[in-house]
Amino acid sequence: MFLGEDLLGWLLLALGAAMVVGNGLAIMRPPTTKNDTDLRKAPMLRSLIYICLGLIASVAALGTLILK
Repeated sequence: MFLGEDLLGWLLLALGAAMVVGNGLAIMRPPTTKNDTDLRKAPMLRSLIYICLGLIASVAALGTLILK
């Protein structure tokens, strides 16, 4: 198979981890330079929901990669 048999698991792990890290950093460090259209800080509830979804996706992907 092209790019390996576990490609979907690795992609899900990468997407979940990116959601956790990206939204976590958006909450902890808001941007210093702002345009007129930028928010002052990241929306807290939406960011926490995305962090939880990314964590669930990462754990599920790790489970499929480890238990295979």
